[in-house]
Amino acid sequence: MKEKYLWHHLEWKEVVKLLNSNENFGLSLEEVKKRQKIFGPNKIAKEKRFSSFKLFLDQFKSPLIYLLVFAGTLALALKKYSDSLAIFLALFINALFGFFEEHKVSKVLEKLKKEVKTKAVVLREGKKKEIFSEEIVPGDIIFLKSGDKVPADARLIEAKNLKVSEAILTGEWLPSLKVTEALPKETPLADRENMVYFGSLVENGSGKAVVVATGKETEVGKVASLLKETKEEKTPLQKKMIGFSKILGGVIAFICILIFIGGILRGKDPLEMFETSVAITVGGIPEALPVVMTLVLVIGMQRILKKKGLIRKLASVETLGSTQIICFDKTKTLTQGKMEVAQIEAEDKFLLLKAALLATDTFIENPEENPENWKIKGSPTDIAIVKKASQEGILKPELEKKSLLLNSFPFDSKLKYEATLRKENDKVFLYLSGAPEKLLEFSKNNQNWKEKIEKMAQKGLRVIGIAFKEISDEKEIDPKNCHFLGLIGLKDPLREDVKEAIKICQKAGMRPILVTGDHKLTAKAVASEIGLEVKEEEILEGKDLEKLSQKELEEKVEKIKIYARVLPEDKLRIVEAWQKKGKVVAMTGDGVNDAPALKRADIGIALGSGTEVAKEAADFILLDDSFSAIIKTIEEGRIIIDNLRKAITYVLSDSFASMILVGVGTVILGWPLPILPAQILWNNLVEDTFPNIAYAFEPKEEDVMKRKPSPLKAPLLTREMKILIFLVGIIDQFIILLLFWLLWAKFQFPLERVRTLIFGAFCLDTAFVIYSFKSLRKNLWEINPFSNKYLNLSSLLVVAFFALSIYLPPLQKILKTTFLGIFDWLILILVGIFSLLLIEISKLIFIKKRL
Repeated sequence: MKEKYLWHHLEWKEVVKLLNSNENFGLSLEEVKKRQKIFGPNKIAKEKRFSSFKLFLDQFKSPLIYLLVFAGTLALALKKYSDSLAIFLALFINALFGFFEEHKVSKVLEKLKKEVKTKAVVLREGKKKEIFSEEIVPGDIIFLKSGDKVPADARLIEAKNLKVSEAILTGEWLPSLKVTEALPKETPLADRENMVYFGSLVENGSGKAVVVATGKETEVGKVASLLKETKEEKTPLQKKMIGFSKILGGVIAFICILIFIGGILRGKDPLEMFETSVAITVGGIPEALPVVMTLVLVIGMQRILKKKGLIRKLASVETLGSTQIICFDKTKTLTQGKMEVAQIEAEDKFLLLKAALLATDTFIENPEENPENWKIKGSPTDIAIVKKASQEGILKPELEKKSLLLNSFPFDSKLKYEATLRKENDKVFLYLSGAPEKLLEFSKNNQNWKEKIEKMAQKGLRVIGIAFKEISDEKEIDPKNCHFLGLIGLKDPLREDVKEAIKICQKAGMRPILVTGDHKLTAKAVASEIGLEVKEEEILEGKDLEKLSQKELEEKVEKIKIYARVLPEDKLRIVEAWQKKGKVVAMTGDGVNDAPALKRADIGIALGSGTEVAKEAADFILLDDSFSAIIKTIEEGRIIIDNLRKAITYVLSDSFASMILVGVGTVILGWPLPILPAQILWNNLVEDTFPNIAYAFEPKEEDVMKRKPSPLKAPLLTREMKILIFLVGIIDQFIILLLFWLLWAKFQFPLERVRTLIFGAFCLDTAFVIYSFKSLRKNLWEINPFSNKYLNLSSLLVVAFFALSIYLPPLQKILKTTFLGIFDWLILILVGIFSLLLIEISKLIFIKKRL
């Protein structure tokens, strides 16, 4: 059944026959299993197998590593075996830790990619079923509607105003209008309007098609360039930090060259000075910073996923923490999405429910079972109507047997109704369901309904109108002069956590804006229920919004809390009006027409239950549709920025350490090396690695959602960070330089012991000061210093690895360290405490200035 036909050139009936399928029955379940074994899963390409060995080898791909390998090889050639062994051991341990960091990142990203699977509606054994797209096989009959992603290559059987965007394949952004007629052989791929292709997006209308190719046999699957994994773009912050690291690295490398030259001029051993300069360069250049940043971002994404938010792009994580305006819909975001019919106003209840059922495009996967066990697929509103009607003894499957569907018109946000055209007993009827005000415009019996609509809306009910009309000419479908049957009021219970989420949102300096297609009284009632007090002048209806110019909207936008009866297209105007005010805007959406607003918003949020078009346009997907998940995700965004700043401050504060010690002590003052190259490498490649990783797991600070959003363009390196990095870092190293002078020159300790103490000061200093970077806004005594178990573990490991380096004979020999006693440890602890206090005093000054 592999493609050997020009499917577009054949009549669709012939295509169905060639594929041994049936347009009214589809495939049997037994046949599907056979074909799944033959064709495999409907995937474009298998994921490349993750190679741990290759990832480990990648840790050695760095100019700095090459420099160290050269230094180690040179030491080996000159028979300085301990120096050579120290360099290669430090390299191996560094590669091991780097491997574990990147392995964690890779695994999390892999999990994120697999989280959302697309679904498709197929015909199996004469019944519509919703399945995962991966399960589709050639010969399957599929149904398409506005907002769907095309699950496979298929030949169209039906096309009702079907428009499909095929930019993924053709590069053409304008959607193509589809047809069902056979086309000439020579028709190029881009013009085959009777075909739909894997990965394309349905922008309008509906259709039915027979699958002709799946997986790698699809047209997209054949294009090699599209099979490659899309490389994740660096985020703005990552790009800035990479640039900053390069500049800093250049400065450090230049200073280290001067140190090397100065050391030789001082008569020092050239090899020792070369090794020292290389070690200082490796220690000073923050080459690990981009990896640390990625780790913080990815771990943050994983935590967001646990809170039901799926980030599609790393760059979006940075924007989340700066969100100031949240525009959201009511249904499913504030409510549970469990619609129930609460009230019916009708002259004839039976007729109203019958018309409502026949107007919907829902389907039941198991109509043969008891109605209580039905699996109903469709919108929450339509599902609620089907359930209510079945309770009244009116069953959709039975009605549909007596009513032949001639045409269907899915809900249109501009028309504000959905409709079907049906034939019953040689008569043709148009059934309509939608906004009651709109249907009443067409109706010949529109008296006395307006008051009932308002009363129902004031209760917070979602109100829909039902109408029908007998049609004399099937080609001239006009809803005018329809008969309005009545109203259905639906209640969707609020989510239990939404009130608290609204409070947190407001405390965090963000502004919630309700943007809904519902009646303004319904919106106002719901707003009041969730704790948003809204005055009449703070509500803007779609009909009034339409009359405003964009400039007039910009002048008014800050006064509006609710937008009611708006079109999805209006969302774009609202986003742009707020952005003109310099605000960072998040916008939710689920429909095809929401896509422009989702793209334009600083943070586009697609509902997990929404269309594939909306998800493709969004920055992140709300897996459970909940407003509280938005707030939790924004909270995580703020935590991520906090943790990035902590990690960056820690990494950079250590950049100048050994450079000052060697540059001033050895080159300028002519002292012997205060710390040896192998010890520098051990400190920078072994001791500093654990805290780098630990900051990615730092829990939130208590006031994270009590602060105002940080401006999106705010520099990542704040004034406080710069002082901690440069001023405190430099002062701290001069203290260690003073310690060397006191121990070596003043008290005349043996040089090997002094160097071991200085080495220890470097290492144990880390074990203390990492706690100071847990908060850049509060002092250590104002927070729980032991809230991060990974940071606690890293502190212990720093001490443990230092202890191994001085008490384990092989490491003693390699690192040229000596045994330290209790008095020596007391000196090191005092140095660590002093460093910690130095940072805390600096922070205290910032805090007082801020207050």
